[in-house]
Amino acid sequence: MEAIFNYVTENEIFIYLLLFTIILGFEVISKVPTILHTPLMSGANAISGIVVLGAIILIRQTDPSNLTILIPASLALFVGSINVFGGFIVTDRMLGMFKKKKKK
Repeated sequence: MEAIFNYVTENEIFIYLLLFTIILGFEVISKVPTILHTPLMSGANAISGIVVLGAIILIRQTDPSNLTILIPASLALFVGSINVFGGFIVTDRMLGMFKKKKKK
């Protein structure tokens, strides 16, 4: 229990920053009009791509025994990859709705 308390006190600013960004992101996304979701999704794919690259670089540079960094970086890599691939699939499907239908 003391180790958890020490970790929280040493990383207090990062924990506050994480909570702030989660709340801010939720507020910003909930106020976006529906007509802007497709362009914003493409932008989010680009940001998630940067997260994936950053996680790969972090994983490669971290000592294998440092699980404090490796676990969150691996989680960021996994979730970022899901967001990138899923976002591109959804964006492609939405753009396909604007293509002309083939006549039979």
